[in-house]
Amino acid sequence: MLQGLANAMQWLLLIYFLGLTLGYLLLNMIALHAVANSRASRSLDSLPHLYSGLEPPISLLMPAYNEAANIAGSVRSMLQLAYPEFEVIVINDGSKDGTMDVLKQAFALQPFPEAYRVRLPTRPVRAIYHSTRYPNLRVIDKENGGKADALNAGINASRYPLFCAVDADSILQRDSLQRVVRPYLSDPRVIAAGGTVRIANGCTVSRGFLQSIGLPRNPLVLFQIVEYLRAFLFGRMGWSPINAMLIISGAFGLFRKAAVIAAGGYRTDTVGEDMELVVRLHRIYRQTGQPYRIVFVTDPICWTEAPEDLKTLKNQRVRWQRGLMESLWLNRALLFHRKGGLVGWLAFPFVLIFEGLGPLIELGGFLILAAAALGGAISWPAFGAFLLLAIGVGLLLSASALLLEEITFHVYPRPAQVARLYLAMLGENIGFRQLNSWWRLLGLWRWFIGTKGHWGEMQRSAKWQSDK
Repeated sequence: MLQGLANAMQWLLLIYFLGLTLGYLLLNMIALHAVANSRASRSLDSLPHLYSGLEPPISLLMPAYNEAANIAGSVRSMLQLAYPEFEVIVINDGSKDGTMDVLKQAFALQPFPEAYRVRLPTRPVRAIYHSTRYPNLRVIDKENGGKADALNAGINASRYPLFCAVDADSILQRDSLQRVVRPYLSDPRVIAAGGTVRIANGCTVSRGFLQSIGLPRNPLVLFQIVEYLRAFLFGRMGWSPINAMLIISGAFGLFRKAAVIAAGGYRTDTVGEDMELVVRLHRIYRQTGQPYRIVFVTDPICWTEAPEDLKTLKNQRVRWQRGLMESLWLNRALLFHRKGGLVGWLAFPFVLIFEGLGPLIELGGFLILAAAALGGAISWPAFGAFLLLAIGVGLLLSASALLLEEITFHVYPRPAQVARLYLAMLGENIGFRQLNSWWRLLGLWRWFIGTKGHWGEMQRSAKWQSDK
């Protein structure tokens, strides 16, 4: 019996890694084609930027819970964006660490009575504040209801047809709104657009301005930088051209407000509200036959803080995996739907198998093979070959992502920085990836047994921010 199970598992793992490799190589080819098409527009970046007068106004929504360490710098970052007309709405979601006090002091807030139209249900709003220094800044103080609830409150208070959801620990580059809005100007079918998210640890930000780009000393953060490059350069850049991108990062996404309200806003019963909304929009528009586009824009950059300790990182990855499975399960009607298109017939099953069930297949498979090797059902060289196959696939994908980064954006210009990223690539695939798979397996298990999800506490260092 052990021999038969081992043989079946060998074939399963072989097919799994073959499918994973072919899938990502295909995404890589699509991404390279997308990069080639976008080079023409980036070649004009050195010219003076003029507003066309056609840019739609944007509401920036920034939910904040216990973000006293970062909130002032992040809000200043939003206020200095180069865009003709926008508003910044900070939603204080019942913080307990003095976030509201920091906002009042930094931006001279005063309570201001205004009409608040409830289009999406939320926890009660205590007060709305206006800044006496910045006319386009408002702060909503509400009872704690979670990030999704805070975003829904921000949507209710927003005045403009597009809203951009950003995290309170994030910094946008000054031209980010100009870039992320471009798909809306060229295609009226666009209902959502996402930009690139990069890790700010190791960078220097002063009063909301990105002063210098650097790499952190913490190896845990370096591993995450490699992960982010792979996720955005392959995953999103590859799926976007075929209108099959299933996630826009909650740290930086631009949405058509009417489409989100019609879909019911953000769900408050999932920890993956950003992905769930995007998958739901795909499902609704596919099922109803409405023309739409959900796109990824490569050059708008949002810088965000990554966890620097194992406990915080574990909680984040468990939460992400649970949110992934919740998003797919709640919108499972999209899978192989007759109107599902490439998103229902290709992207959905690919993400379900290789990202949703991947930790179970990889860790479960290698545990069975290890037991089979101990029991003599297979040889140790065969077990080692499969282990090397898994590591080799990871190294290939990571190396391809770093090469694509160097060919296209070259964000980290110094050779020493590139060398450190390639060293981090080795550590990310030997040790960190296996640990991350274990955390993701925990998230999969907690989703399966129905454990109540929660966001947990995120430890912020804010070492990269300065008010000087």
